[in-house]
Amino acid sequence: MKIHEYQAKEILRRYGVATPRGRVTDDPAEARRIAEEMGGRAVVKAQIHAGGRGKGGGVKLGKSPEEVEAYAEQILGMQLVTHQTGPDGQRVQKVLIEEAAEIAREVYVAVTLDRAAGRPVVIASAAGGMDIEEVAAKTPEAIHRESFDPHLGLLPFQARRIARKLGFAGDTASKGAKLVGALCQAYLDTDASLAEINPLMVTGAGDVVALDAKINFDDNALFRHKDVVAMRDLAEENPLEVEASKHNLNYIKLDGEIGCMVNGAGLAMATMDIIKLYGSEPANFLDVGGSASQEAVANAFKILISDSSVKAVMINIFGGIARTDRIAAGVVGALEELGGVPIPVVVRLEGTNVEEGRRILRESRFHFHVAETMADAAEKAVAAVKGGA
Repeated sequence: MKIHEYQAKEILRRYGVATPRGRVTDDPAEARRIAEEMGGRAVVKAQIHAGGRGKGGGVKLGKSPEEVEAYAEQILGMQLVTHQTGPDGQRVQKVLIEEAAEIAREVYVAVTLDRAAGRPVVIASAAGGMDIEEVAAKTPEAIHRESFDPHLGLLPFQARRIARKLGFAGDTASKGAKLVGALCQAYLDTDASLAEINPLMVTGAGDVVALDAKINFDDNALFRHKDVVAMRDLAEENPLEVEASKHNLNYIKLDGEIGCMVNGAGLAMATMDIIKLYGSEPANFLDVGGSASQEAVANAFKILISDSSVKAVMINIFGGIARTDRIAAGVVGALEELGGVPIPVVVRLEGTNVEEGRRILRESRFHFHVAETMADAAEKAVAAVKGGA
């Protein structure tokens, strides 16, 4: 789950991380009043769940309350396109009005999971800031990594080492070490998957301030964090993904034309791969769960056929504990409930009672394309979208 910049800063302030003063609004007139309270000069920052907002025109410095109001009016409602939004962009519904800062230096610091080591890791770079991706690509040696024990947290000597790697000295180094330690604690306490400050600003006075902030959370741990769940902004999420989450379906919208319905994440990945191998693109990742019940299948079909880009559906089910004849009956029952679907449906079943499952599909009143192997299913699905089935 993602949250907005202003919400991430809210969380970080609880841990003592310094941030610029600011308030969020969806009203240009209120943006002007906020700027007046801050002395007239303020930054207008689009609030969407994506990075690269400045380069996309979503961050503007207003030198007067009137200019802040004009920028807020310009940014609110715009379809902001960045390298993280895709070509369609995201609609800006809120802006953060923040005091303008005098920046002496910009660096980068983040905490995420090192999956290979099985430990959280701090990633820091004195050469970072907004162009950290370019730094990582061209001068990876400029990036420092410091893994730490999740039970002990980041130890003081590690925080001091990171501060030195960032080029901090004296009082700034003490402040930087304290901030990095606070960022790590926020990451651990909230079950985050990423806690990033980009850029981390050093002021002329030597203070260390989070100029921007981003926190993503592990969905599987949200039951422990009702305050974080309350920050969820459904308007920023794909409507089909929101609908799927209501039915406990694991769904991610993609850009292809073959809708995938699979039980198990590994099988779903393999299904997407084989669709690409046979010359088409998957329209989604959709895991209906281990049981693949009739209710789950019906809800999955509703989501798939509501996506206008889906030209065929490929169902790829492995019946281990669940029997494939019951799954087949569930698929037929789901289509009975929906009154059929207007696009070709390719079904590949494998596992317990597979012959009976295939018989149920063939003898139903619906015209399923029944496949015996994954390759056969992918070939039939691709042929269907290309007009050959």
